[in-house]
Amino acid sequence: MTDPYTIHHEVEPHPNISVPDPHQDTYSKTIFGFWIYLLTDAILFACLFITYAILHPNTFGGPSGKELFSLPLTFAETILLLLSSVTCGFALLSAVKSKIAPLYGWLIATFILGAGFLFIEVTEFAQFVSEGYNWKRSAFLSSFFTLVGMHGMHVATGLLWLIVMFFQLFFKGLTVDTFRRLAVFNLFWHFLDLVWIFVFTFVYLAGVV
Repeated sequence: MTDPYTIHHEVEPHPNISVPDPHQDTYSKTIFGFWIYLLTDAILFACLFITYAILHPNTFGGPSGKELFSLPLTFAETILLLLSSVTCGFALLSAVKSKIAPLYGWLIATFILGAGFLFIEVTEFAQFVSEGYNWKRSAFLSSFFTLVGMHGMHVATGLLWLIVMFFQLFFKGLTVDTFRRLAVFNLFWHFLDLVWIFVFTFVYLAGVV
């Protein structure tokens, strides 16, 4: 029951005091949480790089990287992934400017380039296995397949994520939630690009020297 002697006042916010935006707060927490995930992923890849550095001289009488790796093929992979990182960035810029048609176009381009990268990588793996050089052949090949294969699994996950996000954008439009997912996906995709640069440098380039 309302107390008749109690006066209720509508409290208006002071014009100089900014009210927290719940959308911005959620966005900041999501980005911060994803950075923590990327940190744990970086630790995982660091461990795999260290393992490869220790094991790669142990070929057990089998071929070394100099005999197996094809730099032109790997360079083509690298170009595809670098270009996909560029198109992914343009997709986010299109979203910031609310340009929906270019956003769809850049996302499709990112998917095609990423799928091309993954196709070349799987083709390379299949060729090695068909020649009898699988992950059981030597410690070098075991560490190679684990490191490069782990990166490939991340790319495949990113492509699946991209498909889901594309349909969310298509059916729900560009909302606060879909933009946040797009921003997080950009972080993930650029991270994979950075990891691949290390793979290309320390596995493939160093392997053929």
